[in-house]
Amino acid sequence: MDGQNEPKPESGDEGSHAGSHEIDFVTLGMFIIDEIEYLPPTPPAKDILGGAGSYSALGARLFSPPPLSRSVGWIIDKGSDFPAALEDLIISWETSVLMRPTPDRLTTRGWNGYDEHQNRAFRYTTAKKRLTAEDLTPELLTARSFHLICSPNRCRELVTEVKARRSGLCNADGGNLPKPIFIWEPVPDLCTPDELLNCTNTLPLIDIISPNHSELAGFMGDSGLDPETGEISTRAVERACEQLLGSMPLQSFAIVVRAGEKGCYLARNGGRKRKVRPAGHQRKKPSSLLHGGLRPDTDMEALFAGLLQDPEGTIAREEIEVDPGVERWIPAYHADPSKVVDPTGGGNTFLGGLAVGLARGRSLEEAAAYGSVAASFAIEQVGPPVLGKDEDGRETWNGVVVDERFEEFKTRLAFRES
Repeated sequence: MDGQNEPKPESGDEGSHAGSHEIDFVTLGMFIIDEIEYLPPTPPAKDILGGAGSYSALGARLFSPPPLSRSVGWIIDKGSDFPAALEDLIISWETSVLMRPTPDRLTTRGWNGYDEHQNRAFRYTTAKKRLTAEDLTPELLTARSFHLICSPNRCRELVTEVKARRSGLCNADGGNLPKPIFIWEPVPDLCTPDELLNCTNTLPLIDIISPNHSELAGFMGDSGLDPETGEISTRAVERACEQLLGSMPLQSFAIVVRAGEKGCYLARNGGRKRKVRPAGHQRKKPSSLLHGGLRPDTDMEALFAGLLQDPEGTIAREEIEVDPGVERWIPAYHADPSKVVDPTGGGNTFLGGLAVGLARGRSLEEAAAYGSVAASFAIEQVGPPVLGKDEDGRETWNGVVVDERFEEFKTRLAFRES
């Protein structure tokens, strides 16, 4: 999509610079092999690619056809039981995945179950292997965006560690690395009122907090559901966002709430936004400034004119724009519930799309549309969508060109170019 973001050819030289490829996205979410159990008569599915890391990488990969696919980074620890079919699938995506053999252990596996309301139950069936900042190679550390799924305290630790490890690195041209984008997905079991203070203390360190509607409600001690219909309450989502933004009134972070069939809600504080002066621009000191204290006969208009005069002699006024902030619902791509076969991984896939959109300079609203489109591919089947090519040689997923679906969705939302 963005030619300027295409990774550079592999050089084989791995030093303290950005490495072989420019990395737009890295996740510290885990890889898990899923078993999914449905209500009868649907049979269970086994050896399914799963985990927050896998699906968030998928979300970023959907918007990254080769060679841009190499800008997607993730880590997989292959146990002794790793299915060959899954390895072939992962290799076919052509990402910058770091696959580490761990033959002395079993691959992390999990069981997923859903009730009639699509509420998910999950448990690990083998030992999990958590990723840390120490697992990131120098190349992965240079990423423009990082996806973290963890507790508030763990999030603060990871952000601090990633920043510390990046401090000695530079990009391929020898310049400083740009400020990374941190996207935090809170873990469900710690989205409680007791953790709300820890959550607000984490917000200044990140760029995006993205709970789902239930997790956000959990921080507020609420269910997040409409008491009359039992459906997701959009008003409850909006009210909780107002409370969270009010608890930490900064412009530096945004809230992106994933709300299933309702879509997602975006919220960010507004404020003053100063106009950036061109590089090298210097204000000329006015030649005739008045000195001394004020007197009854001081010409105040002349005084302020002298202070505000620009080099051409006209009154220079600093231009300050007002950022109104963001409060907006973005609908789910699939309005027809029959299109949703399995919601597993939809939220993680959304965040991969969101992250790569932000990393490539899109607005919050447009990046959220990336996320909605990415999620639409993840939930159309059990497991990941099918990668292929159309008759023109363009990459497709489930037979659809991702950019075409995105452009159609963007038209539906009446977006302006960012």
